[in-house]
Amino acid sequence: MKYIQGLDRTQTYLFPVSLEDSIDTDNEVRLIDLFVNDLSLADYDFKVDFCENGRPAYHPADLLKLYIYGYLNKVRSSRDLEKECNRNIEVMWLLNSLIPDHNTNCIVCKKHT
Repeated sequence: MKYIQGLDRTQTYLFPVSLEDSIDTDNEVRLIDLFVNDLSLADYDFKVDFCENGRPAYHPADLLKLYIYGYLNKVRSSRDLEKECNRNIEVMWLLNSLIPDHNTNCIVCKKHT
């Protein structure tokens, strides 16, 4: 009996698929990206200016995109969000392949500093 065969995992491809080509034009991550990019985070009291000392921070817009994605897809745990950053191609596209770990601070507002 014949079965549908998958592709060989060790096969290299002449033309690799980019992240952009892997995400459909009507995928929800494109909407999240557009929505957050159109926000003026400073107007909503997000802290967007950080000092140059120490390790660079993740931009609050990137973390907001991750949290919105997690909310829409019922991924609430910071450890689960970290796993999604490593294995989910939609999250890789949304965050431009950034991988914040579960210890990354939450989005900081000016009111809380």
